[in-house]
Amino acid sequence: MRAALRSRPAHTALHVIPALATLTLLGGCDMVVMNPMGDVALQQRNLVIFATVLMLTIVIPVIALVGIFAWKYRAGNKEARYEPDWDHSTQLELLIWAAPLLIVICLGAVTWTGAHLLDPYRPIGRIAKGRPVPADAKPLEVQVVALDWKWLFIYPEYGFATVNQLAAPVDRPIEFRLTSSSVMNAFYVPTLAGMIYAMPTMETKLHAVINRPGNYAGFSSNYSGAGFSQMRFRFYGMTDAGFTAWVARNQASATPLTRANYLTLEKPTVNAPVMRFGRVAPGLFHAIVNHCVIAGSVCMSSMMKMDAADPSAMADEKGRATPIGPRPQSPLTSTDAGGPPPANPAAIPQRGPSSPDAQHIPAKRPL
Repeated sequence: MRAALRSRPAHTALHVIPALATLTLLGGCDMVVMNPMGDVALQQRNLVIFATVLMLTIVIPVIALVGIFAWKYRAGNKEARYEPDWDHSTQLELLIWAAPLLIVICLGAVTWTGAHLLDPYRPIGRIAKGRPVPADAKPLEVQVVALDWKWLFIYPEYGFATVNQLAAPVDRPIEFRLTSSSVMNAFYVPTLAGMIYAMPTMETKLHAVINRPGNYAGFSSNYSGAGFSQMRFRFYGMTDAGFTAWVARNQASATPLTRANYLTLEKPTVNAPVMRFGRVAPGLFHAIVNHCVIAGSVCMSSMMKMDAADPSAMADEKGRATPIGPRPQSPLTSTDAGGPPPANPAAIPQRGPSSPDAQHIPAKRPL
């Protein structure tokens, strides 16, 4: 007995120590999604909190009632009402159906409204609560390219580009235009806005704003291959003076981002360092989206115009091909295909021999 009593504190400690260690580790977590620094992310957080609290108003009472009913109507409680023939209550039915229905209606209305107001393609209408975007405010355009396995950021307004480093001035609207060089990826800065996909031969958009200066994490949130875990970058929220100095530092780089340099850059690498390009080849982002960075290649946008028989298809592809132009139509493919048959059926172009004799098929197969 004494040995058992002596071992009890040690047994208790084995349970307490892991619990304390777990709390210590959780205390070091940065719940960045619940502590955003941008207005779009803040509105998304509020939507998550509202939806969670709304659903808990029905979840918590149900869980509590399960325990209450199990205790009150236990076999040993002889004072509980025993009604084996009870099977219906109008008041209870109304409560059971009305409460979830009201929650679904309220949650659906809030979610529908929030989904439209926070549409990533929609320009933001405010910088923060009670602070609308000024009428003369010009959004900062950033062209984002997901490479294997790094991020390329092009600033067309300032004529430079960076790799794995992004910055924006505080309280200035940002317009991201995103694409990918090879596979589908996802651009995510939790403190700024929600995740947005980047896909090859396509362009997606994201509008956001950062409200506080700081150094924030950005990463890829969609698996894209061996270097996915290291596909991270830093996002800096800066004052106007700090952003101006950062722009000047990038523009001072002597390395240009030519098409040849881009083709070298897009080769797969892991843990790529921060790179700066003082100049960017004109139309590079358009060429990346349309897969025509290589000299002599035809852009996909031009190919689609060619398929549509658009005479302007090759306007930006001089000397590479000739517009196809309208294709001739036969009576079987023209708009008059549903009209009366021609007077002379022999005048219709045949796609094959008009008779079995014209196929020159021997009567017997040679041995």
